[in-house]
Amino acid sequence: MLLFFILGLLVHFVFFGSIFDIYFTSPLVHGMTPQFTPLPPPAKRLVLFVADGLRADTLYELDENGNSRAPFIRNIIMHEGSWGISHTRVPTESRPGHVALIAGFYEDVSAVAKGWKENPVGFDSLINESKYTWSWGSPDILTMFNFTYDEFFHAAGNNQSLFSKVNEEKIVFFLHLLGIDTNGHAHRPTSREYKDNVKVVDDGIKEIVSMLEHFYGNDGKTAFIFTSDHGMTDWGFHGAGHPSETLTPFVTWGAGIKYPQKVSAQKFDDAFLKEWKLENWKRQDIHQVSLCKELIHLALKGLSYYHTYDRFFLGINVVLGFVGWTSYAALLIIKSHSNLARGVSKEVKKPSHLLPCSFIAIGVLVAFFLLIQDCPWTYYVYCLLPMPIWYAVLREFQVIQNFVISLLTFPPSQLVGYLFVFTLGIEVLVLSFFYRYMLTAGLIAFACWPFITQLWTRAKSISLSWIFFSLLLAVFPLMPVVGRKPDIFLVMGAGLLVLLLSLSVVTSLIKRKDHFINEELLLHLFQMLSIVLSMCVAYTTHDSLRKKQGLPLFNQIISWITLASSFVLPLLSPTSLFERLFSILLSSMSAYLLLSTGYEALFPLVLSCLMFVWIQVEQETLQQHSVSYKQKVTSLQFTCHPDITQFRQLYLDDVRRAFFLVSFGLLSFSNVSATHGMFFCPFKQILIPFVLVMCAFEAVQLTTQLSSKSRHHQFDWFDLIVVDLCSFPYVFFLPVTCFFFSFCSISHYVIVMSMTIVLVFLNGLAHLLTTKKLELCGKPKSHLI
Repeated sequence: MLLFFILGLLVHFVFFGSIFDIYFTSPLVHGMTPQFTPLPPPAKRLVLFVADGLRADTLYELDENGNSRAPFIRNIIMHEGSWGISHTRVPTESRPGHVALIAGFYEDVSAVAKGWKENPVGFDSLINESKYTWSWGSPDILTMFNFTYDEFFHAAGNNQSLFSKVNEEKIVFFLHLLGIDTNGHAHRPTSREYKDNVKVVDDGIKEIVSMLEHFYGNDGKTAFIFTSDHGMTDWGFHGAGHPSETLTPFVTWGAGIKYPQKVSAQKFDDAFLKEWKLENWKRQDIHQVSLCKELIHLALKGLSYYHTYDRFFLGINVVLGFVGWTSYAALLIIKSHSNLARGVSKEVKKPSHLLPCSFIAIGVLVAFFLLIQDCPWTYYVYCLLPMPIWYAVLREFQVIQNFVISLLTFPPSQLVGYLFVFTLGIEVLVLSFFYRYMLTAGLIAFACWPFITQLWTRAKSISLSWIFFSLLLAVFPLMPVVGRKPDIFLVMGAGLLVLLLSLSVVTSLIKRKDHFINEELLLHLFQMLSIVLSMCVAYTTHDSLRKKQGLPLFNQIISWITLASSFVLPLLSPTSLFERLFSILLSSMSAYLLLSTGYEALFPLVLSCLMFVWIQVEQETLQQHSVSYKQKVTSLQFTCHPDITQFRQLYLDDVRRAFFLVSFGLLSFSNVSATHGMFFCPFKQILIPFVLVMCAFEAVQLTTQLSSKSRHHQFDWFDLIVVDLCSFPYVFFLPVTCFFFSFCSISHYVIVMSMTIVLVFLNGLAHLLTTKKLELCGKPKSHLI
């Protein structure tokens, strides 16, 4: 089984990489003959100003006193040049924006593999075609076009060689202005710092324009362009397609540029003209599709067809491999861990020679087809991988036959109901990546679950707890993740709630241990102290950042120590189910408080409460399958060796449990805060709740009396199947959404595929946290004084 597990990981790594091979391919075509126009240009030189991260509304709108933040640019709009809005495209990052500005094409999507920092394929640009280019600004932007720095304007008057160069034709001066973007990230675009920086930029442009005009003696041969590479959201981020990120200013004046045109009316779908008091000056937007001529449009369609020619073919092969692998994993579960295996002959029947020969023949034909097309080696992997997978599936024909026969014994209405609920649940998980409130809908459905089972009549108190915490947890996906102000008092409140809960546990321990101090009690006291320390660090950090004094060094040291120890301290606690899980919660909360800025600090606490209830709920559901043996949850040990006669096979409820696990895990992704009190660490903020869920799932498998073998395989296969189905909702009659065939959701596909791999790591981590124990040097117990 270990071999199959390793193969499964390799298959998922292949599927993970396929998305980049199929979608992230370079759109550039090389080898074309350069074309030139015989007409003389109106300008001898171009001066390009790019204000990194500047939003169109921030530049054009008037301040609270009715004055422009950029009076020089405003004067250009009204008296000297043309203006408008440039519509950028996703990804709204600095490199893609500058590539579009200077090279004239959308960013090469294959550059995602380089983090949008460099292009894996060479391309032509305005800089290449100019005779000389001088530039100033951010190194990470300038080096993309092999720019050089030089303070030369003063030296040009004394250096004849430099003087002759700057007086040549076809020269470019490029100024990349980074201050606005920096202030936007640090203080957000609505801040005074961001808006004041616009005034600083305006003054600087005025000074540079004056210097250039003086240097060239006002010869009228200089063209000026002022624009931005991208905008920025209200919470200080960019990269997506929100209008605040894609709408950027564009102002141009000088040689070859028309003077302002006054108009009485303009037709635009927005209300910007009235808001900016510019309704009488003609606005000329730059939109990179809408202005294309028919010939250019056809050429782009041809290029698109050329570059996407193999996309559908490769996509179908990857889907075939994915569906085959999911089917094979399901068949292994049915064969090894369900009652259906009893109806299958234990004798291993040799498959017909026709079956392997058929697959070998198909594989040879596919390989020959790829060979004559001179395809890269990765195409062979994607196209030939489904062959052995489907061969393994068809070898289990007896299992498939028994499974179908077993399904036919179900009442049709019940079978349809199962399929509908399962498929609908998968689609809800998929949609939750696009609409967070779908998680709320799912949790509300979870809250209603006891009413459609016997759980409500058999255990009302547990059912009420399940309903309460499910509905309470359903509030979190409705809360804003970004665009909100930090609320340190919510963080402090979460810490106090955990301390009160810990105090009650410590009190019970003191009573139970007859006033003896033991390692367990000392550990809880130490973890409580750690939570208090985390609260103090979070509060002082918030205060320091609010005063713009930076992050204190002491806070950084304490934070790293707390984060490092959060997964070590639980190993000192007893391995009894409740005490170990509670210790994991305390250590996790110490770290999570450092990463929180508001309501999300309450998330692990509410999630853990629901997880404790889930453990009890699942134990109650065993009675539906006539499992009479039931040990109390408080007496269970993670390291115990229960009676093997009490072990059972897998039921349909185990599929539901795996579905619950993935659903609760996805909640961790939905609760990541945009900014953190300590430092930006979203992975840690996702990891902590996910670990809590995985540890609870370990307890669920223990309380539901699965054998260690079944428990291990239930995670390995059930959960991976559920995650895979989220990646390819190609199930039954409701293939509504498919991550793979939706270009706009590639990031979501990558997240899901990463979950498949990360689940394996988290399963091992949860097993370590729940079953292992570190023994300290033994000391005799001492009485409390």
